[in-house]
Amino acid sequence: MVRALRPVLLLLPVAVPAVVLRLTGTHPPALASILVFGLAVVAASFVLAWAAEAAEVDISGGLAIALLAIIAVLPEYAVDLYFAHKAGSNPDYVQYAAANMTGSNRLLLGLGWSSVVLISLYVASRRTGVSIRELVLESGYRRELGFLAIAGVVAFVIPVTGEIHLLLGIALLGFFAYYLYRAAVSGHDDDPDLIGPSARIGGLPTRQRRIAVIGMFVVSAGIILASAEPFADSLVEGGQALGIDQFLLVQWLAPLASEAPEFIIAILFAWRGKGAAALGLLISAKVNQWTLLIGSLPIAYGLGGGPAALHLDGRQIEEFLLTATQTLLGIAVLLSLRFPRWAAWTLLALFAIQFAVPGQTGRYILSAIYLVLAIIATTRNRHHLAATLRAPFRKPAVPTPADRTPDLVDA
Repeated sequence: MVRALRPVLLLLPVAVPAVVLRLTGTHPPALASILVFGLAVVAASFVLAWAAEAAEVDISGGLAIALLAIIAVLPEYAVDLYFAHKAGSNPDYVQYAAANMTGSNRLLLGLGWSSVVLISLYVASRRTGVSIRELVLESGYRRELGFLAIAGVVAFVIPVTGEIHLLLGIALLGFFAYYLYRAAVSGHDDDPDLIGPSARIGGLPTRQRRIAVIGMFVVSAGIILASAEPFADSLVEGGQALGIDQFLLVQWLAPLASEAPEFIIAILFAWRGKGAAALGLLISAKVNQWTLLIGSLPIAYGLGGGPAALHLDGRQIEEFLLTATQTLLGIAVLLSLRFPRWAAWTLLALFAIQFAVPGQTGRYILSAIYLVLAIIATTRNRHHLAATLRAPFRKPAVPTPADRTPDLVDA
C-alpha cells in the first residue's frame, strides 16, 4: 500500500506550509503567499484527481458520474466561488470572478483541446508511419457536444445583458443536473482505464483501496478549501506589488494551478494513443464550466450579500463575449465528431494571439474572427447540427460495432 501511495506521500508535504500558515493565521507577503498556497492547490489537485480516477473501480453508474463530476471541478471552483462570494460585499471582486471563469474556459479549449488533438495525431502518425490528419470521436460523444452547444448558445445572454442573473444561474444548474442524469442512464459498464498513480491505487485490495481513496478525498479537499481564500487574495495583492494587471493574473495563473492535473491526465491519454478519450474528458469539463460553474456564480454572489444579478463592466462583457465565441468555434468544428489538424492549430494560434493584442479593440476583433470561423464551420457541418441539438434529449441507444469509429483517420 505504501508503494502505491508513494506519489501521494511525496506530494502532500508540499501542502504542509500552506496548512500551517492557515491554521496559525500567519499572513506572509503576497508573492510568498502565491507560491505557498498555489503549490498547495496544485499538489492537492493532483491527489484529488488520482483519488477520483481510482474511485471508478468501486463506484459505478450514476453515483460515480455525479460524484466524480463534482470532485473534478473542486479546485477551480473553490477559487472562483470565493471571488464571487467576496464580490457580494466588495464590488471590486466582481471582475476577478469573471476573470477566473473566462480564463479557465479559454485555457481549456484554446490550449487543452488543441494540444490533445495535436499530440494524438503526432503519436498516431509516428506509430503508423502515415500522416494522420483528424481525430475522430465515437457517436456517443454527440450527447456531450449537444449539451455544450445548448449551454454555449445560452451563455450569450451574459454579454448581451451585461449580467449573470440568479434565474439564469438556477436554470444552468438545473441543466447540469439533467446532464448528470443523462450521463448516468447512458453510462457504460466497461472497466475504467487508469494510468499512473491512480492505476496503482486502483489495483490495491478492496479494503486498502477504499481507505486510501477516502483518505485522499478528505485530505486533498481540506487542503484546497483551506488554500483557496489566501491564494485568491494573494493573487490580487501580488498583482499590486508587481505592477501587473490583477485581472490578468487572476485570469491565467489561478486556472493554470487548478487545471494542471486535468490537463496532464488528458495529455497522458493522448500520448498513449487514446486521443478520443482525452478529448472526451476535456469536453465534459467544458460542459461543467458552462453549466455548474457559471450557474454557481450568482448564487455565491447572493450568499455573499449581493443582489439577484451579478453585474459586469465593459471589460468583463468583452471577456465573456470572447470566451463565448471561442466556445462556438470549438463546437462548430466538432459537429461532425471529427477534429482536423488545421482546426487544432487555428484554435491554438488564436489563443496565443490574444496575448499579443490586448485591449478592447483586440478582444472585439478576435471575437469577430471566432464568430466568422464558427459560422463557416457550422455551414460546412450543417447536416450534423440538428442531430447534435437533439442528442441530449434522445434515449440512449445500445452501441453496436457499427457505431464505433476509429480514433484517427489517415491523410
